[in-house]
Amino acid sequence: MSTVNSTASTIASTVAATTASSNAALQQAAQSIISGSTGNSSMDVSSLVSALVNAKIAGQAATIAASQSSDNTQISAYGALSAALSALQASLGTLSDGTTANAFTASASGSGITATAASGAVGGTYSLDVAQVAQAQVLTSKGYGATTALASGPATMTLTVNGASTTISLNSSNSTVSGIASAINSASNNPGVTASVVNGADGAHLVLHATTTGSGNGISVAINDSTSGDALNNLAVNTTAGTSLAGNASATSANLKSNQSKIDNTTYWTQTTAAQDAYFTIDGTGVTSSSNTVTSALSGVTLSLSAASVDTTGNSPQTLTISQNTSAQSNAINNFVTLYNTLVTTMGTLTSYSSTSTSQGVLLGDSTLNLIQNQLATIVSTGVKNGSTSTGLSSIGISLGADGTLSVDSTALNNALQNNQSTIATLFNSTNGVAQQLNTNITSYLSSTGAIATRTNALNTDLTNLTTQHSNLTDYQTQLTSMYTAQFTALNTLMATMNNNQQYLTQLFGGTNSAGALATNKS
Repeated sequence: MSTVNSTASTIASTVAATTASSNAALQQAAQSIISGSTGNSSMDVSSLVSALVNAKIAGQAATIAASQSSDNTQISAYGALSAALSALQASLGTLSDGTTANAFTASASGSGITATAASGAVGGTYSLDVAQVAQAQVLTSKGYGATTALASGPATMTLTVNGASTTISLNSSNSTVSGIASAINSASNNPGVTASVVNGADGAHLVLHATTTGSGNGISVAINDSTSGDALNNLAVNTTAGTSLAGNASATSANLKSNQSKIDNTTYWTQTTAAQDAYFTIDGTGVTSSSNTVTSALSGVTLSLSAASVDTTGNSPQTLTISQNTSAQSNAINNFVTLYNTLVTTMGTLTSYSSTSTSQGVLLGDSTLNLIQNQLATIVSTGVKNGSTSTGLSSIGISLGADGTLSVDSTALNNALQNNQSTIATLFNSTNGVAQQLNTNITSYLSSTGAIATRTNALNTDLTNLTTQHSNLTDYQTQLTSMYTAQFTALNTLMATMNNNQQYLTQLFGGTNSAGALATNKS
């Protein structure tokens, strides 16, 4: 049974019931004409007109209402289908682009190292030994009086980090240690320096922190103060980057020491923390980085180092393990199966049929839904073809039932994840994998020009036409009501006059059971 036939049958039943009801009302109203003509009472014009008008338009009105209800029901059904398709498509993301098939996890055996693996990673174990982590420079000035202005007149301070610089203006009103710190922190184009004040026993100290790690990111301070006696002039300092560790297959402690930044003004500044690069070895190969977040050492792997990772003995490396993320793969595959089955259940409800029921699935026999159902079922049953070879979901423990749903054999799936990654990669590749095929088809179905939108647009167009028909029918109903009301009001008046005349003549000439006034007078 098709959707068209089912809808037509429903509309026909509704129209028949409505027509029968209006005819019964018309017969009842017609009795008032008989009563009115015999003089027993006046006609019930309102009921008679209402019954006549309803009898005239009932069939068409019922057809329009039933058609509108059918269209809206089908639109809602397509909405439910679209929602189920969208949910399934959302689950296909990492399965269709190959991310899940290439999902890896990374871990280090010791402390201080956080590792994450992404696309491009290669499974394996690596010996990782951290000699030093990257540091950001910290400079601390000598102590000054907390309220002492370090500049007596107009002056400037220029801070430079790795070629970027900013200049702040100072004078006697803002050149205390706290004033200078405030000016640095609020400076535009700050090159990466934060300033704070430490109030020690010997006075207020200006502390400069570089915000970026690495030997080449030291802080230099240039002062322009025409008053040579101002204490501000003593804050000029130049930082020199340490020797690069690049090219060192196995850096010595001397190499590491020379990598640290150096300053030329140790009288008024103390380099509390030297700027330096991170250095570590992977399987004996030296790696250096200005940052503790390292993305270039191993393909697809990001390493995050902290001070706790440093091997102070030089002979206690950690083991870095990169392995397939089977947990993520299992979750993604099981979620896909769950949402595919939800879609199958939704389509089953929309196309349900029962020989003992008067109401069937809203989209029973619908060509659009049948197309979607058949195409998706073909994809999951066929799997991936490569020349004459096919790889099906059954090879990893996923079977297709007679009702169209998928079921997962967890043991078989886990075995495939642990021992048969090549099959996983084939089934969920980003070119013609099962998920990619499903994703491509669903995108087509849900597009603005797809099968669902085409069908929904047609139904909405029909609803617009039905609204116009209903409006025209309402206008016709109003015209009929006015016409019939005028006609039957006039008829009611005429019959009332005739009944009055009949009564007068009966009184004058007599009737079946009376003699009448004239006969009485004659006798």
